[in-house]
Amino acid sequence: MAAALSELVKEADRYLAVGGMTDYCPNGLQVEGRPWVARIVSGVTASQALLDAAIGAGADLVLVHHGYFWRNENPCIVGSKRRRLHTLLNNDISLLAYHLPLDVHPEVGNNVQLGRRLGLQVEGPLEPGNPRSVGLIGCLAAPVAAQEFARQVHLALDRQPLLIEADRPIHRIAWCTGAAQGYIEQAIAAGVDAYLTGEVSEATVHSARESGISFLAAGHHATERYGVQALGEYLARIFGIEHLFVDCANPV
Repeated sequence: MAAALSELVKEADRYLAVGGMTDYCPNGLQVEGRPWVARIVSGVTASQALLDAAIGAGADLVLVHHGYFWRNENPCIVGSKRRRLHTLLNNDISLLAYHLPLDVHPEVGNNVQLGRRLGLQVEGPLEPGNPRSVGLIGCLAAPVAAQEFARQVHLALDRQPLLIEADRPIHRIAWCTGAAQGYIEQAIAAGVDAYLTGEVSEATVHSARESGISFLAAGHHATERYGVQALGEYLARIFGIEHLFVDCANPV
């Protein structure tokens, strides 16, 4: 079976409610390919490696969290940007990208999906009063030592997290996937035992130590693998088409 590209994009835009969110890049169809889609290949970032894998898999559409045309980037189509766009256009493959709308979605969002993978029960948003908060607060079924929680993260993500350990058990946790180390201040204000994100900055370590909470950086790529997979599976199910997730390993 195959789905009309226009209908698939329309449903993805509707499902993720892209119209009501300001972002750093365009959300939705970024590069238009053939008008029918029988196979989606998804990945975290529309890198050359992912595009090459999509060609090998016979994809009609590439679905990603990190697409192109970011705010303040060089608009010239040169270098790797030229090669990537040439690959898509030359092979008549569409590129569909969702950034913040995929982070915040209550079913297929990166944060909800990561929480499920780590066995966290969602209590509410990291940003008080914001129903589309990019981060969440939740709890474990029972308190555990910081080293034990880091071990659980390692097992769930196949990635050893950086741990800044506080001298108290972890029960309530705030988390936000990707490069969200700056949200540690909201986590501290929420009174949680630990904050987990993808990346770390030098100042994050001091904030964690001086506030007495544990901090875990589990990888930007590793924490954002699950939303795009869930979205790809949703679209494949709705339209009766094929979906394949390709994990292009990234240590960051």
